[in-house]
Amino acid sequence: MNYNIYKKMKEKNKNTDSVLNSLSYEEALNIDKRTYCQYYFSLIKKKQSILFSFYPNKDYNSQIIKSFLFFFYYSSDITINALFFNDDTMHKIYNDSGKFNLSYQLPQIIYSYLISSGINFIIEYLSLTDEIIISIKSIKILGIHKKKKIIKNIKIKFCCFFIITFILLLIFGYYISCFCCIYENTQIHLIKDSLLSLALSSIIPFCKCLIPGIFRIPALRNKKGNKSSMYKLSRILEYF
Repeated sequence: MNYNIYKKMKEKNKNTDSVLNSLSYEEALNIDKRTYCQYYFSLIKKKQSILFSFYPNKDYNSQIIKSFLFFFYYSSDITINALFFNDDTMHKIYNDSGKFNLSYQLPQIIYSYLISSGINFIIEYLSLTDEIIISIKSIKILGIHKKKKIIKNIKIKFCCFFIITFILLLIFGYYISCFCCIYENTQIHLIKDSLLSLALSSIIPFCKCLIPGIFRIPALRNKKGNKSSMYKLSRILEYF
């Protein structure tokens, strides 16, 4: 990365949500003047898959990769859901005359969401560069050797990302094709399960993102005493 370009980026984007959220306690006390709602919305834009992928947000992630991730999320959801369709599930669907019964399909929707979240966490680690760029920006003087090493690591992560997602999408496509050919009458159930799982993953962030601000905002607004422990707790909660 050219140092002059890096310097311009630093001046232009120094107060973006991503930068503000990554500040240390001492820095945030002087810089972060956002309200609870503003902070909450900054987390929603990052955690909610639809907003993260398509809402125009000033961060240091590739917009193309962010959009691609949304479709990868759904591909993994529908494949993981298909894995839970076993003989018992097919028997229950037969007994219900093909009707969609949420009572016994809800557990597999939740399990699918949890497993997909684990896979997506790994994929996001390999594809998102926001935190890396912010860490670079926080260092005032960065040697050429250090910059080359960081850029090399980013390239390695991207290579792993494209290789792993390509292989996974091939596996997903093959398995879903086989599933739909063998279980033609179960396709509607699979689609409904996958849409519910996707809806669950879209709604949960709205609840989870309420929690970090409960600790962060009071820690920054209350000037009496050191509230760094509350602030650190809010930073930890941001990752869940």
